[in-house]
Amino acid sequence: MGNAKSGALSKEVLEDLKTNTRYTEEELCRWYESFQRQCPDGRISRAEFEKIYGTFFPNSDPQGYARHVFRSFDTNDDGTLDFREYIIALHLTSSGKTHLKLEWAFSLFDVDRNGEVSKNEVLEIITAIFKMIPPEEQKQLPEDENSPQKRTDKLWAYFNKGDN
Repeated sequence: MGNAKSGALSKEVLEDLKTNTRYTEEELCRWYESFQRQCPDGRISRAEFEKIYGTFFPNSDPQGYARHVFRSFDTNDDGTLDFREYIIALHLTSSGKTHLKLEWAFSLFDVDRNGEVSKNEVLEIITAIFKMIPPEEQKQLPEDENSPQKRTDKLWAYFNKGDN
């Protein structure tokens, strides 16, 4: 990814990220320096990612959802996120093009990576999302959406799918 001796961001990765995101060279270099300080080996493990993710949801249980988000961004399936994967994830979730966000959402729900999304996979993701919603807020949800199963059933019906 970068030059191992200098710790610099490689020109190849820099050009790729400038082409495929909305970020400038200056922003990317600044983020790379910060990334290197936080992750001196140039990678974020799943556990580290879950810990970071958890800081955004201090009063809930985001671990399950963070695990799925991590899986969807670990494009080379090596159990870590490198700087490129990290920036692409940031870009997709904050400002990416709609079709790219849809592709990411599909990869998030395609838990077993078989190219299809089953109702059980939807339930797994919805259950993880529900764990991030404080109980008092869950009680305020509409009756037909106040549990992971009900929300999954409603979503599945919306897309006019059968029971599998």
